Amino acid sequence: MTTLSPTRPLPTAEEVALARESGRALSAHLQTRAETQRIEIFDDQGSAHAVRMPVSALRLLVDVLTEIGEGNAVSIIPIHAELTTQEAADVLNVSRPFLVQLLERGEITFHKIGTHRRVRYQDVVAYKERIDAERGKALDALAEQAQALKMGYA
Repeated sequence: MTTLSPTRPLPTAEEVALARESGRALSAHLQTRAETQRIEIFDDQGSAHAVRMPVSALRLLVDVLTEIGEGNAVSIIPIHAELTTQEAADVLNVSRPFLVQLLERGEITFHKIGTHRRVRYQDVVAYKERIDAERGKALDALAEQAQALKMGYA
C-alpha cells in the first residue's frame, strides 16, 4: 500500500528555478511519436548512464517539474492506491468527519479492513469529477437565470 506523508515541504527558491529550467529543457525534447526515449544520467564521477524510459513517464516528469517550478509541493498517488479516510479527505480538501458522512451515505464506495475504512483513489477522483460537473451545471443555470432577469451580468 502507498503511504502518503501528510505534509510535503515547499520547494526552495533554488529548486523552483532549477525545476523551471529543467522542465523547459525536457519538454522541448518530448515532441516525438516514439513510445520511449533514451536519456543520460550522470553520476558523481561524471560518468553517463543511459536510461530508456516510456515517453509517458517523461511527460509526467515534465508535469512534476512544472508544479515545482510554480513553487508547489508534489505528491504522486498511483491510481489503484487505497487511501485512509484522512488521505481521501485531504484529496477532496474536506474534513475527515465530512468524508466519513459521504462514505456512510454511499456517495463514495469504500471497504473496511478490520474497523478501518479504505477508499480507492480512483473512487475519490470520480466523486470529485461528479460534484465538479454538478457545480458547473448549477453555475450555468444561475448565469442563465441572471441573463433572463437582466441582472446586469455580461
